[in-house]
Amino acid sequence: MVHMDITPYVDTLRRDLLAAAEAGSDELKQAAERLTYALDPSARLALMEAISHAAAEITAELPEGSVDVRLVGRELDFVVEIAPPSEMPAPPPPPAPPVPEEEDGDLARITLRIPEAVKARAEEKAAAAGQSLNTWMVGVVRNATSEHSINVDIDLSSVPFVGYDPFAANRKQGNRRMTGWL
Repeated sequence: MVHMDITPYVDTLRRDLLAAAEAGSDELKQAAERLTYALDPSARLALMEAISHAAAEITAELPEGSVDVRLVGRELDFVVEIAPPSEMPAPPPPPAPPVPEEEDGDLARITLRIPEAVKARAEEKAAAAGQSLNTWMVGVVRNATSEHSINVDIDLSSVPFVGYDPFAANRKQGNRRMTGWL
């Protein structure tokens, strides 16, 4: 909501009328001064009508929403209401799968021993990506060993977490670190 005081505009009209009367007699000057006070309500009404008309024209040009003018005391309040978009924009397409690097053709088999809970989370991530666990893990290792990858190790112990603390499970270790590959 925006407030507008129209008093300065009415005062400008009053000053202009008095300035025009300065060229006349004292009687004309007194009549002009009385007229300015009598014209105050009419001038305010004329200004409010002009501003209301402008707001109506702006509303007509808006695709959705409106601009309203309300009188509060001697001030005008502008209320701009914009309707939320009628349609939600389509979600962005999923990211393209990473382009595989040149493969030598030979595959190596490894045995990986990891905690069961870590394996379960990896299976969830793979399923969310629509991949098998093996394909997902190959992608993780490929990204981590890429010449453009960056190993990140950030100490977040000085960052206050409000609400959910992602490191709450690791409190027994006493650190709040984030590590991984970008």
